Amino acid sequence: MTRPGFVHQALCYGSDEDFLDGAAPFALDGLHADDTVLAVLAPRNIGLLGRALGRRSGEVEFVRADDWYGCPSRTLGRYHTYCAEHDADGAGRPSRVRIIGEPVWPGRTEFETREWMRYESLLNVAFAGTGHWILCPYDTRVLPAAVVRSATRTHPELALGAGAATASDQYADPADFSAECDAAEPGELPAGRDDIPFGRDRSAHVRHALRSYARGLGVPEQRTHDMVAAVHEVMVNSVRHGGGRGVLRLRNDFEYVICEVSDIGTARPAPAPPFPGHLPPDRRAERGHGMWVVRQLSDLLTETFDPAGSVVRLYFKRALPV
Repeated sequence: MTRPGFVHQALCYGSDEDFLDGAAPFALDGLHADDTVLAVLAPRNIGLLGRALGRRSGEVEFVRADDWYGCPSRTLGRYHTYCAEHDADGAGRPSRVRIIGEPVWPGRTEFETREWMRYESLLNVAFAGTGHWILCPYDTRVLPAAVVRSATRTHPELALGAGAATASDQYADPADFSAECDAAEPGELPAGRDDIPFGRDRSAHVRHALRSYARGLGVPEQRTHDMVAAVHEVMVNSVRHGGGRGVLRLRNDFEYVICEVSDIGTARPAPAPPFPGHLPPDRRAERGHGMWVVRQLSDLLTETFDPAGSVVRLYFKRALPV
């Protein structure tokens, strides 16, 4: 089946048969159309789909979901890079990429789950204007009801199996959905002993203090480097656009180092871009790459841009999985 434009569908399945009824025809239809087919799934579903495709399974690129769905921003960046590398055939003609992508939901905190829901919504913006097709399976046997319900709001279409689909009457505009996610974010951190004031002449001091803080927690060297680079970029933006000075607050828990950059604001703030840093920037653009890079370096990030003072909170896992 050939369809123009970007297609984003949720496949809510309650049995192995339901999963295969939606995923197998999707993959085979793509192979018949000479599309690139990528399946990012749980190991069990990789086995199910591989056996169902038979001899054609070798034409599909299979990836374990645990190896792909690390954090929302990097996953979006990875899909964007993959599609950019496969959006033309050997003769340079446009080529469609079909993805069966099953996010990893178990074991996430409420905050992490909400950001993965936001990620699913943002796919509709990130790939708008492309011809790619993403099918996202949701296992109703094991997933919380709230996660399954979110699929109807973040996917314009619901797959019905055997290649059929219907429009979701619960679908929410990504800007509205993202605003709901923002409204549920925690408030600004209270003052504490690890606060570090910053200004135009304090960047070196802040980088040194942050590096020492991370090392004191046993954060790996590469992760510490990422943390310092990301926080420095946010701090530079605050100095340039947020009144010239602010505070870096450092906290940690069992899993994350939390770095919050707040500034004093300015009477004439620059307008905040839509979905700041969530969407891949145009590589030819001279500006607009900073927050995208920050999101790629951090694991989670929340932001509030306000004339009275902006707050950007970055989360870094204390140790990345091997």
